[in-house]
Amino acid sequence: MGLLWWSMADGWAGNMYSILFIMEIRFSHSPEETWQMSTQELRKCFLVQHLMQDDTVRLVYAHDDRLIIGGAKPLTNPLDLPNHPELKADYFLERRELGIINVGGKGKVLADGQTFELAKLDAVYLGKGTREVAFAAVSPHDPPVFFFLSAPAHASYPNQVITKMDAAPVQAGDTANANRRTIYKYIHLEGARSCQLVMGLTMLEPGSVWNSVPPHTHTRRTEVYFYFDVPKDQRVFHFMGKPQETRHLVMANHEAVISPPWSVHFGCGTAHYGFIWGMAGENQVYTDMDVAPVQTLL
Repeated sequence: MGLLWWSMADGWAGNMYSILFIMEIRFSHSPEETWQMSTQELRKCFLVQHLMQDDTVRLVYAHDDRLIIGGAKPLTNPLDLPNHPELKADYFLERRELGIINVGGKGKVLADGQTFELAKLDAVYLGKGTREVAFAAVSPHDPPVFFFLSAPAHASYPNQVITKMDAAPVQAGDTANANRRTIYKYIHLEGARSCQLVMGLTMLEPGSVWNSVPPHTHTRRTEVYFYFDVPKDQRVFHFMGKPQETRHLVMANHEAVISPPWSVHFGCGTAHYGFIWGMAGENQVYTDMDVAPVQTLL
């Protein structure tokens, strides 16, 4: 695991500003080593904290399927998406694609001269070959909160906005089992097309707290969860690990978790909440999963 910091001075519309960019490098961990980890070791390896910092772009490079997890919270100045030296590329999306979802106030994503306006729960897909990307707020008093995922790409697909209304919501679960929720699929085979990225979000209804039940794994893809709209004094208990060797992480608002292909990923909150999910790997089939029935978990 490594942490690289640097600041960059750049100009936007004639204004000079200095922004701190942070990218952390995380390598893969096997189930054999994970089951022996302490709580603090689990959090260090799989939990992603402090993603959303004022006027900062934060990146975490996870070597599981080479996903890059990111957060950007612009206030008064646009924030450029940095081209980190670790990528060995001329620009960030030279060999990558990017999915962005806003969970805050109104914001803008600027990409190669185009401006994409995003309300809360709107998304934008940016394809391989997009050279310049920046994040901006409409108002610093109600700033956007941009969560994004990037995956390697070998083909280019068009840049496009996907609104919450475009996401073809699907109802799942029931109130009797405290898991009534609405699933919004943004980037997938029947929606905005991508090379390998799949991305969307789930909103739980009041009184419902369980997500992603029945639990499952998909050894063909790595998944990342990002929890949002978690009240300040509440938490989500996120379960991970092999189905017969589970562990848990206690998570707060605007925290993400890396779920390697061999791990389950489901959770329960002390209040209802939302979460963004994103995947990359062998295929893009949303239903491709190996179910681990609740009664078999240990």
